[in-house]
Amino acid sequence: MSDQPITTFPGDEIDVRWDKRLCIHVSECVTANNTLFDGGREPWCVPNDVSRAEVRDVCERCPSGALSYTDKTGAAEQAPDENTVTPVYNGPLYATGRLDIDGAQPDMQGVSYRAALCRCGASKNKPFCDNSHLDASFQDFGAVGDKGPGLTATGGPLKVRSMPNGPLIVEGNLTIRAGSGRTAWQGEKAVLCRCGASKKKPFCDGSHKKAGFEAE
Repeated sequence: MSDQPITTFPGDEIDVRWDKRLCIHVSECVTANNTLFDGGREPWCVPNDVSRAEVRDVCERCPSGALSYTDKTGAAEQAPDENTVTPVYNGPLYATGRLDIDGAQPDMQGVSYRAALCRCGASKNKPFCDNSHLDASFQDFGAVGDKGPGLTATGGPLKVRSMPNGPLIVEGNLTIRAGSGRTAWQGEKAVLCRCGASKKKPFCDGSHKKAGFEAE
């Protein structure tokens, strides 16, 4: 496999890009009920095997942003009408929307719409998840107790900033969904734990200071 972080799988009408820096092997791609991806095949992605619509659909299922595409007809991925963050059961924060994430490289095309953000504190690829929560035995089931101040609009840009050795600051119209899937919190600014130590997850409670959390 190439040492380059991005592998492009060309097709006649649409190309697929896979960014190994972001992939956390959720397997939405290989479990799709078509032949676009096949882990036992070389190449393992063949865009010409399926329709352009199927390629777009499968790529947009990828929660980490590791998959993206270039549709040669000009069709492009669109941000959803609602910006969301979901704390995954014992896992990362899944973010969707019009994302502007500090720390994203210019060629990380997929994270403009979809990203998996570290909340265990152990990732070596912060602010993104690299599955270190598995080795760290991170536990949090994604419950959200606070309802937030509410929203008067949805969508629009969502800015995600990493405070030095501290939490994530998320600014913009935001809905936080509990790990169970319910709409739990809504507001325009959230301060989210990324050290793994907060007792008010997914929100920061200042525990990163006592824990000596170092991210930078």
